[in-house]
Amino acid sequence: MSTENKSPKTVVNSWNEWDPLKHVIVGRADGTMVQAPEPSTERDWPEHGFPLGTYGPLPREMEAKANEQLDNFANLLEARGIRVDRPAPLDFSQTVQTPDWEQKSMFGCMPPRDLLLTVGNEIIEATMSQRSRWFEYLCYRPLLEQYFKEDPFFRWEAAPKPRLTDETYKADYWRQWEKKSPEEKEKAIYAHDWILTEKEPCFDAADIGRAGKDLFVYHSSVTNRAGIDWLRRHFSNHRIHSIWFYEAHGFHIDATFVLLRPGLALSNRKRKPLTPHMLDFFKKNDWEVVECAKPALDDYPPLSFCSPWLSMNTLVLDPKTICVDAQEIEQMEQFDKLGFEVVPVEFADVSPFGGGLHCATADVYREGTCEDYFPHQIEGF
Repeated sequence: MSTENKSPKTVVNSWNEWDPLKHVIVGRADGTMVQAPEPSTERDWPEHGFPLGTYGPLPREMEAKANEQLDNFANLLEARGIRVDRPAPLDFSQTVQTPDWEQKSMFGCMPPRDLLLTVGNEIIEATMSQRSRWFEYLCYRPLLEQYFKEDPFFRWEAAPKPRLTDETYKADYWRQWEKKSPEEKEKAIYAHDWILTEKEPCFDAADIGRAGKDLFVYHSSVTNRAGIDWLRRHFSNHRIHSIWFYEAHGFHIDATFVLLRPGLALSNRKRKPLTPHMLDFFKKNDWEVVECAKPALDDYPPLSFCSPWLSMNTLVLDPKTICVDAQEIEQMEQFDKLGFEVVPVEFADVSPFGGGLHCATADVYREGTCEDYFPHQIEGF
């Protein structure tokens, strides 16, 4: 599929997760790696050929299946009149380095949502919190350069690149975690004891849910308090809400809490919100928060770090239309009852490459303006 601009002009503008989608980036699976070990990430899949300490490309047959589903998804969106752009993959198997560290592999470019945050006419390149993903922004630079030339109002930003030295991470975190008792793990969850220190601002773009004037930021294993503070200062005209959930190693908001349309949000039935007043806040503003349906899978797919809760990882095309992984029968039935036109998308083979339908996309243009969907604020949230 060509990345050439098929329209005479690019417009960058997207304020929320549900206004009519007109332009989007869809990722590619080419060359995706099981990442080499680093302080933030250790893969241990001995039953699939990658015991702890090893790394390498995902099998080519898996890559081909994932790319077929990604291409079909892109074609589906184009058939609905949505412009689709694609990133330019790098050689993710190469060793990369900065003056502070050397990393034996990169990752991939399937999930642009992880890296690119669109708020209004601005796209921010997130810091990223893993060394293997530090250079991932390069895959999207050709597109961002194109948008910059074509849209005179496009604001292209990059959050301060973190150094990601050993001081950014808690030493020997994963091995210490495995030694904790269930009670100690429970205490750590409530204390937000994740791997990142507060040495420097870190955040992934996929930890942010957008609702006009309000941005909801997941304090997770890849987004720290300093990162949330940076976002609060940068988006000084918005209200930034720090939220967290009952999950040992929270990772991106779009499989935990999803804003579907004005007045309706979907919540993970297992990962309960721990943020004080969060549900009261939604109720006070006449939002209904419903628990998601049961996912199709009971466990992580082979060679995937993405949980079964990708069942929630959906792409809203407009307030009445939603794309859902075709294997998620119960979730599609729930959306149908909630009044959506459900568009099933075969996507199960994409999970090992970094996520679901929401992860695999990044908004460039949605119709609509910045609105206040939460006029009633609650102190302390």
